[in-house]
Formats: sequence, C-alpha cells, structure tokens
Amino acid sequence: TDVFEMLLPAGSEAMYADLGHFSQRSIQIAFISVVYPALVLAYMGQAAYISQHHSFENSYHIGFYVSVPEKLRWPVLVIAILASVVGSQAIITGTFSIIKQCSALSCFPGVKIVHTSSTVHGQIYIPEINWILMILCLAVTIGFNNTKHLANAQGLAVITVMLVTTCLMSLVIVLVWNKSIFIALGFLIFFGSIEVMYFSASLGKFHEGAWVPITLSFIFMVVMSVWHYGTIKKYEFDVQNKVSVNWLLNLGPSLGIVRVRGIGLIHTELMSGIPAIFSHFVTNLPAFHQVLVFLCVKSVPVPHVEPEERFLVGRIGPKEYRLYRVIVRYGYRDVQQDDLEFEKELINSIAEFIRSGGADQNGFVEGSEKLSSISSGAIPLWEEGGDGEVDGPASPNKEINQQTVAPQRKKARFVLPKSAQVDAEVRSELQDLMDAREAGMSFILGHSHMKAKSGSSFVKRIVINFFYEFLRRNSRGPSYAANIPHASTLEVGMVYQV
Repeated sequence: TDVFEMLLPAGSEAMYADLGHFSQRSIQIAFISVVYPALVLAYMGQAAYISQHHSFENSYHIGFYVSVPEKLRWPVLVIAILASVVGSQAIITGTFSIIKQCSALSCFPGVKIVHTSSTVHGQIYIPEINWILMILCLAVTIGFNNTKHLANAQGLAVITVMLVTTCLMSLVIVLVWNKSIFIALGFLIFFGSIEVMYFSASLGKFHEGAWVPITLSFIFMVVMSVWHYGTIKKYEFDVQNKVSVNWLLNLGPSLGIVRVRGIGLIHTELMSGIPAIFSHFVTNLPAFHQVLVFLCVKSVPVPHVEPEERFLVGRIGPKEYRLYRVIVRYGYRDVQQDDLEFEKELINSIAEFIRSGGADQNGFVEGSEKLSSISSGAIPLWEEGGDGEVDGPASPNKEINQQTVAPQRKKARFVLPKSAQVDAEVRSELQDLMDAREAGMSFILGHSHMKAKSGSSFVKRIVINFFYEFLRRNSRGPSYAANIPHASTLEVGMVYQV
C-alpha cells in the first residue's frame, strides 16, 4: 500500500516531465483541477481516519486502504493499480524526454532515439533506457523483497526531487521572472524548510532501502559529468586545432599533394572551417582526390525536410581548389537514402551550385564562406549506361533497387548534356565533377581517441583515458555511418591530446 501511495506524488510530478505528449497548458489545467484536489482529499481523508482510530495490530496496517470501507476496498485497489501504471508510464516517458535533452546538451552519451509520432516532436522512445529501467526495477524488487524498503527508497527519491525543484524554482524567480531576490529567498525558506524536515527524516532510513536512489543518482551523475567534461575538451581541441583557410591557400590548388581522380567525402561535425582531421590526413598521405567535399549531416527538430531544402552547398577556397562544403539536413521522421541515391542527389546539388553562382566568385576572402540551399534538377544530368544508352535524368524521387543496381554501379556514369547553356569555365568545373564521380567516391570518417596530456593529474588521466573512452566506445555513433558502404569507407585515426 505504501508503494501505491508514494506513486501519487511521483506520478503528479512526472506530469511536468512528460511535456512531449501534452502541452504545458493542458498539464497545468489537469493538475490544478483534478490531480491536486484528489491528492489533498486522499491525504486529508487518511489523516482524519488515523486521528480517530489509534489502535492498529501493527504498523503495516497504517495505510490508505484501512480508511476505505470494506465494500469499496477491492474496486479502490483496482483503481490504485491502474493509477500506479499510469504514474509509472509517466515516469518512463519523462525519463525519455530528460535523457534526450541531456544528449542534446552533450551531458549524456549518444543513444538511439525513436520518434513515434510524425506530428509531435516530443513523443519518443529510447530502447536502451527502457531496458535499463526494466533491469533496475527487477533488480530492486527482487533484491529488496520488502515493500517497506521499497517505500523508503521511493520516499527519499520523491522528497529529493521536491527539494531540488524548490531550489531551481528560486533561481527561475530571479533569472527568468526577474523578481526580487527577497521573493526568491522567501519562497526557498518557506517551502525548503518543510522539505528539509522530510528529507532528513528519509535519510534516517538510509540503511533500510533509502541508499538505492542515492547510489543510482551518484552513478548517473558521474556518467553525465565525465561525458560532458570529455565532450567539452574534445570541442576545445577541435577549435584550437582547426585548420585556417590561409594554411589551405598556401598549399596551392594541388594542396601540396598529388590529386587523383575521384571524389572524397570527408565527414565532419563542423559546419564551418576545416577540421583538424583533414590536415592530419594531408600530412600523412601523399595523394588525395581531385574533388573534396566536407560533408556534415545534421538532424533538425522537424518531422520532414523538403528535398529542395535538404542540401546546403558552399565553396571552400578559390574554385580551382575544387573544395566544397555540403550540409545535409534530415528530419526526425525522414529515412536516409541508400548510398546510390544519396550520391546522385549530392552530385546534382553540387552541380547546381556551380551553375547557379558558385563559380561567379573569382576571388575568396577568409570568413566569406556562404552556403546556398540547392534544389537538384536545374541541370539535367543524365546517367549513361555502359552500352552508351542514356537512361534518363537522375531524379531524387526515383526508386532504386540497391540489389539490382549495385552490380552495374561501375558501368554507370554522369554525363553533362551538350545542350546545357553554361559558359566554358562553368562547363570545365562541371566536367571535372562528372569525371571525378565516374572514377568513384570514397567516404572518409574520422576515428578519434581521447588521451590526457602527459603531466596531467591522476584524476584527469582516469577520467579521460578510461571512463570517457569506455563511454565513447559503447555509445551510439552518428546515424549516417550505418548507411555508408564498407567497401568505400576509409577511417582516419587521430589522437586528441587534451
């Protein structure tokens, strides 16, 4: 009975964490008009009954169901079970929302997020977290085998959440609502003093089950702190070691190496600038592709991205360098194309960028890199088979059977139509793009490792070399890596000395 009672405030507080399924206004109305009055009436009725009935056989009889009449006890029990299910579900979905927000803030390792609705962005499902919650629930239930210990653990967890909420609310009063600090202090002292008494009483039951939420909280706090610290250090390393455009210009159009036929797609998380992995690659390999594309794949908080808004294309350096930046945007309900269809849309987008104005910039000034939203199809790029027959224009909506097309992949090539109205300079750049596409496309992925600098403290070495690397190896990587053909993938390893 105590567990059901403790689920009442827990479920009511979980309503506010479950903003993915309901709007803020609907939750406020439901809480004020239904949930809060029901909670007050339930506890007032129980307190009134206990004040009139002081004799109980044992302490386990002091509960909500003792105050319920005998004829209504079983129906109330059924309603309480259903309410506990609803409260548990609210806590689970609220956990999904919190984990997603923590991942977006780089405070939690990457997990698989499944969007269950194409209209509501907040309705999500995280399989890994769902399994962890199930295992923890079974472990705690089987390990305790006692509802009293479960109630003690739940009680400390609930009152801790209330105390933390009160502290955060005092900050909201000052920083968000711009109220006087004395109002915030009055709010904190009034509600905090009551919650501190309950919190101290719950700490007295530490050895009787209350240690479980403290232990779990400490573990999750360590995981989040280590991941956030490592992510910040990695970002600082990327910013400090980002290759300048002047360094690239000093290399000349050949970049100081042999430029071989083909297209090299360098995956990067940077939306501007040149990643350090590129300089590491150039200084260690004697050759590189004649066309280089810095590819950044981003997920945006909308269900679907229109095809004409999916690709953002820009140029890095002068046009004779043949360096491009492409940002590909996917909605959370979009299905990423297979590699063949993706290559066609990518080539069409770069070609349209060259035709529409990318080649008009004869000069280049550092920091003037601009990205344009490109809709493929303005230049009718035709795909010619090995027998010389023209198959038709490459369409982004064309369905391709990967199993049937893949064996003929080397025979197909893009051809620039002779009827295309472009000048000689643009045609030359487009022809280089088509020749590079015919030679093949390689996907280059950076595979970085974090390592603490020599002379770092013992704690930093443990955190970076062991804890963070363990979390990185066991967390989910970017989704686009799963769709890259393994035969065309090249991983470049690099050690981040932080």
